[in-house]
Amino acid sequence: MRNEMMHRPVVKKELVDFMRDKQKKIEGELGVIEEEAHEAGIPVIPHETVVFLQFFLDQMKPKNILEIGTAIGFSSSLMAQYVGEEGHVTTIDRFDVMIRKAKATYKRLGLEEKVTLLEGQAAEILPTLTGPYDFIFMDSAKSKYIEFLPECLRLLRVGGVLMVDDVFQAGTILDPIEEIPRSQRTIHRKLNQFLDTVMTYPDLTSTLLPLGDGVIMITKNKELTE
Repeated sequence: MRNEMMHRPVVKKELVDFMRDKQKKIEGELGVIEEEAHEAGIPVIPHETVVFLQFFLDQMKPKNILEIGTAIGFSSSLMAQYVGEEGHVTTIDRFDVMIRKAKATYKRLGLEEKVTLLEGQAAEILPTLTGPYDFIFMDSAKSKYIEFLPECLRLLRVGGVLMVDDVFQAGTILDPIEEIPRSQRTIHRKLNQFLDTVMTYPDLTSTLLPLGDGVIMITKNKELTE
């Protein structure tokens, strides 16, 4: 379950260590789950991304959140802290082992009524959703980002934010494709296509952040017809 990309920072190691070690830790049981995941080498969002999400969601105050890529349920549990009493988090995953772990996480935190876990392929589930969502967090198969993008934008409310994780591919995203291992070239090509699309599309506003393996924040400025 080790994710090599978590251990190949795209900024100076000293700065990464500072952001991960010096920023305020999560309190309570969720903080324990974060530490357990790190100790076990289970891929969860790095702590600098955790702190950013806490700050951003506290300011945004979303009511409905969609997540693509549940893993052990850590990030959806974190986001559930910021949707208020009437808000809700919907998350999608297809891996049985992760689904079991996520359900255990929600039970452990008492979030079974606050988070809905949809089991199956995101490509099949996304078209069945109606939204709108205030915030969408996509952290799934990187080669699928470009394929999921139209449905994410359909489901996102105008002015809402789509946050996409791990877009720098361990800092290799700008390398010539000939230098990329053949097993990674499809991801490399489709990630570049995704970034080019969201950064140049006229009705979207986006910004890149060097958190973890790279994050992009995308806002839909108006309803899209394409």
